[in-house]
Amino acid sequence: MDKNQLGIKQMQEGNLEEAVKLFTEVIEEHPSDPVGYINFGNVLLSMDDFERAELFFKRALELDDTVPAAYYSLGNLFYELERYQEAADSFQNATKQGMENGDLFFMLGMSFVQMEELTLAMPYLLRSVELNPEDGEALFQYGIVLARSGFYEDAINMLERVLLVKPEDPDALYNIGAAYLAWQGDIVLAKTYFERALATGVPHELAENALNAIQDLENEAE
Repeated sequence: MDKNQLGIKQMQEGNLEEAVKLFTEVIEEHPSDPVGYINFGNVLLSMDDFERAELFFKRALELDDTVPAAYYSLGNLFYELERYQEAADSFQNATKQGMENGDLFFMLGMSFVQMEELTLAMPYLLRSVELNPEDGEALFQYGIVLARSGFYEDAINMLERVLLVKPEDPDALYNIGAAYLAWQGDIVLAKTYFERALATGVPHELAENALNAIQDLENEAE
């Protein structure tokens, strides 16, 4: 295991000082290799030292502007800083350099979601769930974008897939109910999902408010 691998292992185990030491040695021994700079930047990013992390990622790209990992890490940094257009640009550069994994497409899609560009977000979130079909968060966010775009039937199918990965997830249950309500006006079915969301025992203000609204309608009808 080389020093880069050892440093990554130390970082994953929370030994950040040891990781910094190892990546510093990598940079000193191989100053023209962008990998050490990327790894050092990732440690800084994990410590919320955004300013220095950005410098290390950009230094890696100065050394080699074809390394997709540098663009991906830079995209994560911009996303954390809510600089979503820059994040999207960086993630797209990573794809142009050949990176293709579910996390990358998820982050690219979510960058567009944050900018309210749902049409642009949709294909990237779709690709994310194609690559990571068991990723509950990716399935959920794609389902939400489908619902917000008016594709209620597809949204419900996607959110039902969330329940296969995360049984009785209250957010998925609530949003399935909301989708049925918006799509078919089915108050009875929607109510069932809102009740299931609350039955999980996890506080869910939206489900509670929806049930109260339905109860008010039922009272008015009596």
